[in-house]
Amino acid sequence: MANYTQEQWNAKKIELMEKCYNGFAELGLHGTGIRTLAKHCGYNTTMIYTYFKDLDDLIIQSTEYCMSKVEDDFMAKAPADVEDLWRFLDEIPYWTSEKHGKKYRLMYQVYTHPKYREYGKKFFAGVDQRYTEYAKGLEGKLGIPYQKITPLIFILIRACVHYALFEDEFYMRSQIETLKETLELFVMKYNPKAISKGGRNK
Repeated sequence: MANYTQEQWNAKKIELMEKCYNGFAELGLHGTGIRTLAKHCGYNTTMIYTYFKDLDDLIIQSTEYCMSKVEDDFMAKAPADVEDLWRFLDEIPYWTSEKHGKKYRLMYQVYTHPKYREYGKKFFAGVDQRYTEYAKGLEGKLGIPYQKITPLIFILIRACVHYALFEDEFYMRSQIETLKETLELFVMKYNPKAISKGGRNK
């Protein structure tokens, strides 16, 4: 790999992580070895071992990277303002399930496995920080303090992931409606002008 630039090396590793993570999602985590995974993804085992020391290393790194990318996708769909908030809440659970359902199911297989629980704890500590920053970005758009938005994001994520895992419509809708009511109260308290401009009741 001496002929690779650092950028090419990194790009190839990212490609491997994404394809292999998707491969695990399709084949199942348990019982899928390097050889089976490589064949499924169109690689040889030497290619995978060039970038990862063993199967555990591949699972750990690909899960962390790919689920961070899922977070990026989620945050990119952030509501633009209060009026857009209600559309966002209605659409995001179904979008999450359709686009990332398999990835979430695999993530929970990985991070609930005794071998990988410590990596899961580290990953979710990072999630806490990243979604707090996400809430800070929403503060200016919604006019609600980020300290109020942050816990609501975690409720939303839980509702979305639960729906992606189990397609439990009742649980998801009850959570979303509670979020809408809570947010409407916060908007009335912190950003009442948004209601007069349209808001949820337009």
